[in-house]
Amino acid sequence: MQTRTLAVVLLFPLLAISMGAQSPTVHADKASMDPERLARVPVMMRSYVEKGRVAGAVTLVARHGTVASLEAVGFQDLESRKPMRIDTIFQIMSMTKPITAVGLMILAEDGKLSLGDPVERYLPEFKGMWLVESRDGDKSMTLKRPSRSVTIRDLLTHTSGFPPTPPEAFRPFEVWDTTPMDKLVAVTAQEPLNFEPGSRFEYSSMGFEAVGRVIEVVSGMAFDEFLATRLFAPLGMKDTFFFPPRDKYDRIASVYVLEDGKLKPVGTDNPGGGKWKYRQGAKNPLPDGGLYTTAPDLFALYQMLLNGGTYHGARILSPATVELMTTSLTGDIPVWGESGQGYGLGWLVNRDSRSFFTLPFTSIGTFSHAGRFSTEGWVDPTRDLVGIFLIQREPYTTEERDAFMSVVASAIVRPTSEHAP
Repeated sequence: MQTRTLAVVLLFPLLAISMGAQSPTVHADKASMDPERLARVPVMMRSYVEKGRVAGAVTLVARHGTVASLEAVGFQDLESRKPMRIDTIFQIMSMTKPITAVGLMILAEDGKLSLGDPVERYLPEFKGMWLVESRDGDKSMTLKRPSRSVTIRDLLTHTSGFPPTPPEAFRPFEVWDTTPMDKLVAVTAQEPLNFEPGSRFEYSSMGFEAVGRVIEVVSGMAFDEFLATRLFAPLGMKDTFFFPPRDKYDRIASVYVLEDGKLKPVGTDNPGGGKWKYRQGAKNPLPDGGLYTTAPDLFALYQMLLNGGTYHGARILSPATVELMTTSLTGDIPVWGESGQGYGLGWLVNRDSRSFFTLPFTSIGTFSHAGRFSTEGWVDPTRDLVGIFLIQREPYTTEERDAFMSVVASAIVRPTSEHAP
């Protein structure tokens, strides 16, 4: 397996400073946030560690382009009692999807493709797809041709009808991870669409596998190499990667499952367990969920989007493209069964603060994405705020994240979108 590099999202404990870890400069006052209230964040997160609900956590909040709080508490690994630190690496799983979408939009701005292009223009296996017209349980189904082809926009908004997961034989993680992306997409494209393209929302990891494959075909580069070259390197994301190199292994946080009130290491059939924690033997970069990163690296990417496509002099996207990506494009189609949420290009977008799925204490227009191991990142343009919450635990729950967001909201001094001087 070729070793490749990609940025990792982490937050750091105070002792990280003495261990030589580098971190962004923290200025709560410059960020128009109350430092005394933000000081509650590590205290609160440490309480969850003491209760045995999380092994450790890294949290980051930034406002007006300035990091106001960056904290690491607890342990990177419970068995060795290795403390969490700023350079701890997290598997962010489905938080990868909107980052893959950024890669696709870089190519769109290069003039290499358009959102309305049929996917079959780049992936011939999408030609002649069938659509499920009716089913009789698992006994039989009636097929017909869809009224139109699946487009790239359909894939990015989860409205393609493309299967959420590959065929059953490829679903065990070991098979999914060791099957080359081009083969996995080609095999899945032989399955019928679940609905007419553009008519419904159905979260599809395989849709983003297809997006990754389009990036490869159009760019002429391996998917992970393209993102490393065109996105991670320009943003200075030195700890982000799809295939972690061996010299990074000791910085990767362990993943736990909460069962009967106790944390236990996940099994070897889990993406965070056994050799899969390090992706040993992997052949698929997993554009739908394969990223390892740190909080500082994620901050650079999120702040780039909040800045309208630039960060520290690097122009990644135009303001118009960022606005398109982070605007709901799904119309009145219910997302996760809710009308108050919408999807942009890879991003979940708050449309109504009363929605059950709306992130608490965030504004309408906030765009975000979560990951399987209870990670979350969000950008609130109204408050000019970036939030990052990183733990490694299943099942996915939001109690600790919501508590963190509550403290963040309470610490905002000026609630308007006006930037600090």
